[in-house]
Amino acid sequence: MTMSITRSLTQHWSFTQVGGGRGTKNGEWLAVSQFPTTVHVELLKAERIPDPFLGLNEWEVQWVGESDWTFKNIFEVSAKELAAVNVDLVFDGLDTFASVEFNGHKILDTKNQFIAYRAPVKQYLKLGANELVISFSSAFLKGRELEQAHGKLHLWNGDSSRLHVRKAQYNYGWDWGPVLMTIGPWKPITLHTYNVYLTDVDVRSDVSEALDVGITVDLTLSEKAPSGLASVALKNAQNSVILAESNIKVDSGSARAEFRFSSGVLELWYPVGFGKQPLYTVEVIISDSEGNTLDTKTQRVSFRRVRVVQEPLVDQEGLTFLFEVNNIRIFCGGSNWIPADSFLTTLTPGRYRAWLQLLVNGNQNMVRVWGGGIYEYDIFYDICDELAVLVWQDFMFGCGQYPAYDSFLKLIELEAEQNVKRLRHHPSIVIFAGNNEDYQLAESINIVDYSDETSDFRKTKFPARHIYERTLPSIVQKFCDIHYHRSSPYSAPGTVTTDKTLGDLHQWNVWHGSQEPWHNWDLLAGRFVSEFGMEGYPNIRTVDYWLAGDKSERHPQSRVNNNHNKADGFERRLELYLVENFKHAFDMDSYVYYTQIMQAETLASAYRLWRRNWRGKGREHTAGALVWQINDCWPTTSWAIVDYFMRPKPAYFAISRELRQYTVGMTRKEKKTFANDLSAAQFTITTVLEVWGTNGTLSEKKAKLEVTCFDLCSSWTEQFSKDIVLAPNASTELYSGDLPGQPMRTKQSEVPRAIIVSARLLDASGTVLGRYSNWPEPFKFINFPAIKDLGFSVKTGSDGESVELSTQKPIKGIILDAEGEDVEWSDQAIDLVPGDPQIVKAVGLKGRDVKARFLGDGTA
Repeated sequence: MTMSITRSLTQHWSFTQVGGGRGTKNGEWLAVSQFPTTVHVELLKAERIPDPFLGLNEWEVQWVGESDWTFKNIFEVSAKELAAVNVDLVFDGLDTFASVEFNGHKILDTKNQFIAYRAPVKQYLKLGANELVISFSSAFLKGRELEQAHGKLHLWNGDSSRLHVRKAQYNYGWDWGPVLMTIGPWKPITLHTYNVYLTDVDVRSDVSEALDVGITVDLTLSEKAPSGLASVALKNAQNSVILAESNIKVDSGSARAEFRFSSGVLELWYPVGFGKQPLYTVEVIISDSEGNTLDTKTQRVSFRRVRVVQEPLVDQEGLTFLFEVNNIRIFCGGSNWIPADSFLTTLTPGRYRAWLQLLVNGNQNMVRVWGGGIYEYDIFYDICDELAVLVWQDFMFGCGQYPAYDSFLKLIELEAEQNVKRLRHHPSIVIFAGNNEDYQLAESINIVDYSDETSDFRKTKFPARHIYERTLPSIVQKFCDIHYHRSSPYSAPGTVTTDKTLGDLHQWNVWHGSQEPWHNWDLLAGRFVSEFGMEGYPNIRTVDYWLAGDKSERHPQSRVNNNHNKADGFERRLELYLVENFKHAFDMDSYVYYTQIMQAETLASAYRLWRRNWRGKGREHTAGALVWQINDCWPTTSWAIVDYFMRPKPAYFAISRELRQYTVGMTRKEKKTFANDLSAAQFTITTVLEVWGTNGTLSEKKAKLEVTCFDLCSSWTEQFSKDIVLAPNASTELYSGDLPGQPMRTKQSEVPRAIIVSARLLDASGTVLGRYSNWPEPFKFINFPAIKDLGFSVKTGSDGESVELSTQKPIKGIILDAEGEDVEWSDQAIDLVPGDPQIVKAVGLKGRDVKARFLGDGTA
């Protein structure tokens, strides 16, 4: 008997451009520098193309994606491998249209980047050298051919032919990413020798409301005929066996083991901030009747009870849309995730871990894998399991009117089955969503009839409803126990996607849509806001990177900067929000600063106001907020809160403050009261201040609320405090009344006093649990004091890697920097008030002076 053995083919690969051209001469083969790989990566390392991330070079490499390429590998086969009963070549991922030959025999055609392929090659195998040749056709040109055959369809972003191609859709260009059509073997290729092997290990857990755990392990073999035995063992993180079952009879190629544990025997997996993340392993061994091992497989698992709760609210219309883990309702504060590079094969486990650690360090607990990229690498989900990050997983459809003809559906069915099976064991994954914004697009062109739930949607103008409402839910239900949601956003059957009382919502009426002021986030709230955002420039070092030393382009309106912002109408939108709120300058450094502060203010306001809506006990009016987006796939200006080089923007820190365990928030709103119904000239204007606190723990918290008011233009201050109790896992209203120090106005021409309000939550020892300063807006109307009158101080700590900030006058929007290499700051976009100094960690600062910029610092 032959034991199942897999060997990776990573050495001796080379590639060539079919027919020769700019990449390689006719007949020239270049050795690859790594494997797996794609063509752009190799051409860049071989200095055959310019770096598409610099300047306008993106447009100098478009020919790469419109050319055909061939990869070749020569590998040795041993006598033992040749003697195996079965020998397969396994391709975990080929991008995208490929014809595969082995020793001169065609063994495979591929049409889907997201599918793993297996080809039997025993009959063609030779002792010694064997040749594997993979010929890739241009996905762009193939897509155009498919579009001509099946028809042109509607979409947002990219070339319309992408809708017919099962390839990462962002490769075609998006409103934050370049057009870089990758091509090549992007995932491992292995030689698999075996007699029989495990094709599927399906570990399911059923955690009851009482938190006892039932486990089933279903095994499927590659052959139905062979009889044999299976053993299954459950081990903890210390590799100790919790429970094992051996001599399980394999019948017709399948077997099952079942275990049950009472509450408390197994530790449950909790999201970050709510408990531990114990990781177990299930080990499976398949043996023949004589005890010879045929195959083994180990799968890491955890156990948790997850529900998506959609039930009536006690005080508002509609239903909740919230995640409950182990009977705990979770407010999900997190981010959307796009592929972290235009060239996926350059991503390493270390980069993935650094990205996800940034998310956790920013007090976030959920990430949404967006539907225009890829089903992420296994390591991504492994790290999410370890760091306790909840994952919202889209299927790979985005912003399009996708087709549903038979050959396309067959690709989708296999893609969905493979990826559901691959991902289902991860405790972090709590929802599958059918697509990104495809129902929204259908609504925008009026091709969806929500009153119809029964038709054959393939015959309608919205054929992809068949995918989202028939194909995908049936596959998810068959192969896993994870909740399925038709789309993101999606409200409920029969309801438009913009309904704020149901399902999830993409709230783009700030920036897109009606371009509302960011101060209206409370009016724009939904039950779960799975997208919203505001653009901001990245770190000036990132801007200088893509400018590549061209000083003539170092201004906001330059051609190169324009190419590194892909959002339609970004100039008008940036300026709309800037001019409404700030007195700003147009030099490059100032423009970076003001867009960053604007982004920080916008996004922090959203989290602050929506977290207020998490009131608990059937009043979970908003149960989640996922910013668009945490990351970039190339150096650019976008909605990302961390740039391509993992340099956090100030917005990252502002969001982090709003997602701490304890926070305090405030609003001030003017109330205009008319003397009578007949007069428009006689009125009074009062300013109402409201204060609330949030508690992200499961225990109530006693604290002191301290509110201090400052007049920016005088020495006047006023303070009050009160003992408060923050309800567990909820927000708590703390104060509502007239704004201290702000007199009632009877004329619109009366200029209100510039009152800054600082609120702090203090524990019994005086430690600050949370702080927030509320300023009069718009900021452009504020007459800031002269710098010399601020009494602003920046003192470097004795360790050289921290700074203490203090002031004698309130200061808004402090951003810290130092000449030279990056400093790892612990906070940015800081508001500072007298009597409340703040210490900021500054890893890497030692020996350098700190530069501080803030509103009204004289540079605008």
